[in-house]
Amino acid sequence: MEILSNHPAFLGEDVDLQNRDYQKILYIVRHGETDFNRSGVVQGRGVNTDLNDLGREQAQRFFETYRTVPFDKVYTSTLKRTHQTMHPFIEGGLQWEQHPGFDELDWGENEGKPYHSEVVQSFTAVTDAWTSGQYDVRFTGGESPLEVSKRQLEAIDHVLSQENEKQVLICMHGRAMRILLCGLLQIEFKHMDSFIHQNTSLYTLGYDGQRFEMLTFNSLAHLED
Repeated sequence: MEILSNHPAFLGEDVDLQNRDYQKILYIVRHGETDFNRSGVVQGRGVNTDLNDLGREQAQRFFETYRTVPFDKVYTSTLKRTHQTMHPFIEGGLQWEQHPGFDELDWGENEGKPYHSEVVQSFTAVTDAWTSGQYDVRFTGGESPLEVSKRQLEAIDHVLSQENEKQVLICMHGRAMRILLCGLLQIEFKHMDSFIHQNTSLYTLGYDGQRFEMLTFNSLAHLED
């Protein structure tokens, strides 16, 4: 969190959006829980799982909290766990578009495997390489942060080009969200783990036409009793 709190793009919580002139406000939310999340199975771009009962409850609580926000559109990945998380908004008539740029990172040969010792060792080796600045390193058959960021920024360019969409929902995935936030805030990928998240965590960013500013960090207010 220290790297973020000292970063010029991090404005902190409870920013008065009415007094800031943003061209876009992005509400970036992770999908709800799946059984693979609960049981500790690797779940990336190549695993198309459904929400479980808790995930559907999280999605409904997110909807109940943010249903009055005048969203112009919702973007999701191509994976159904994001579709299901945003289903209450889509069912209510909010315009919806899928974009592969918001898909999860492809974990390659580890997809669908439980986090046993061999997989953990593989993960540690690759994520340690990322932390050391080797952003082109990937799992066998998978994607690197640089490859993910490239498709993400293509998706964001598309979102920014839509002139009539000011307040936008984006539902995506945990590791991909970390990479996207680094890319938008111009923070090195080695700090990606500073962007903590849980299922249906919310990050909010404002775009003033030149740069992004962080308005909300990992909010779970919708899950509070």
